[in-house]
Amino acid sequence: MGKGNGRSEIRSEARSEADKVTLDLDRELPASEDGDNPTRPAASPESAGPDSEVQKLRAERDTLLDRLARAQAEFDNARKRASKEQQDYRDYAVADAVKALLPVMDSFERALQVKSDASDLRSGVELIYKQLQSALARLSVNPIASKGEPFDPHYHEAVEMVETSDAPDHQVIEELQRGYKFKDRLLRPAMVKVARNPGK
Repeated sequence: MGKGNGRSEIRSEARSEADKVTLDLDRELPASEDGDNPTRPAASPESAGPDSEVQKLRAERDTLLDRLARAQAEFDNARKRASKEQQDYRDYAVADAVKALLPVMDSFERALQVKSDASDLRSGVELIYKQLQSALARLSVNPIASKGEPFDPHYHEAVEMVETSDAPDHQVIEELQRGYKFKDRLLRPAMVKVARNPGK
């Protein structure tokens, strides 16, 4: 009987030791894979993924913002360049027009310096007038035909309607001020008198 009791005591002590070892193992943290720091848990691929994705998106955003800023600067430069070119074109166009009219001014100055009778003065003015017409024609400025033409509200401005039986109804019978076109664009309408003839 004494032997049996001794064996059971040894068994119970062995069990309690095994239970202690099991409890100690339960309390221990799992060992790290690299073995450097057993208390730090290993980083999972899921936790590292979002950070790298955010960095990638930030880099892409910065690149796009830089490209946008460059594109805006190029657009502003192109707009300024186009505006300057348009202004230069207008300035040179006016310069060409004035250059074409300078010979007419020279002729007027020469005519005013000469002392002559009325007939010579008239012929000189007629010559200058032809010279001016030629200069305007070179600039594509042409007079609008009016007298004897049917009234056209696109090119004529009627200042008076005249009752007459000598001209057809709505015909221009007198031009008070000549109208001009630049190429196909109206510069100034002709001021005219228009016939009113109910019989025709």
